[in-house]
Amino acid sequence: MTQPPTPLLSLQQVSMQFGSQKVLHAIDIDIAAGQTLVVIGESGCGKTVLLKLLIGLLRPTVGRIVFDNKVLVDLPERELTRERLRFGFLFQGAALFDSLSVYDNVAFGLRAQGRPEAEIKEVARQRLMEVGLPAGVMPKKPAELSGGMKKRVGLARALALDPEVMLYDEPTTGLDPIMTDVINELILQTRRRAAAGPGAPEKRGMTSVVVTHEMRTVHKCADRVVMFYPLARLRPGENQILFDGSPAALESCPDPRVRQFVEGEARDRLLEMARQDGGPA
Repeated sequence: MTQPPTPLLSLQQVSMQFGSQKVLHAIDIDIAAGQTLVVIGESGCGKTVLLKLLIGLLRPTVGRIVFDNKVLVDLPERELTRERLRFGFLFQGAALFDSLSVYDNVAFGLRAQGRPEAEIKEVARQRLMEVGLPAGVMPKKPAELSGGMKKRVGLARALALDPEVMLYDEPTTGLDPIMTDVINELILQTRRRAAAGPGAPEKRGMTSVVVTHEMRTVHKCADRVVMFYPLARLRPGENQILFDGSPAALESCPDPRVRQFVEGEARDRLLEMARQDGGPA
């Protein structure tokens, strides 16, 4: 029998706690190379913490993160920094440097690597073009950009170093439906561009982990969906991962908590909150 491929990323019995606050508990997730995993769940259930664990910005309280057969917590800081360069991270608010121009934002990581300025300028121009922004935007400051433009500049900056893994933290938050679809298309294009790069057809595309509340992103971008649930509301002995499967299977999941999230239905939650507050059930 053929053995399944070794996952590129693996969370093994990962728990995370800040002081007395438990955020993640006993999480097991294997992420294959080239897969687009979309993580959904209510606010406060640990989705952004998951991304920071994957890139080594946080160390798990319990368990371990394995990336490309390396246990991140075991790596010296210098080697961990090298491994982080294999990741791109699109932050929820784009996290651009307000005092720098668009060009200097995109060039930031390339300059840290000591690349020649002529090469940096060409890479910045190319990456901005790939996210639909003209060269004329390069001298602008973030304050001069719309929310959608900031997201695209953040994506261009993340892609400038040709990462193997892209992490997206709520990439469409605060955007209108059309710009939401633009960002979703860019997530797909990023994966296709990686698949068509050096080493194709062997390359399977960029590995992506997307944290979102947006169901349009789930249906358009996901190969696989994982849904987290807040620890405080779990039943005794229940797994924090309520769902792990395809977008199609998500729609037919029998768990009412999953259906409530997918359908955006508030009635059951309001009743639950009323019971917790001692009001009428």
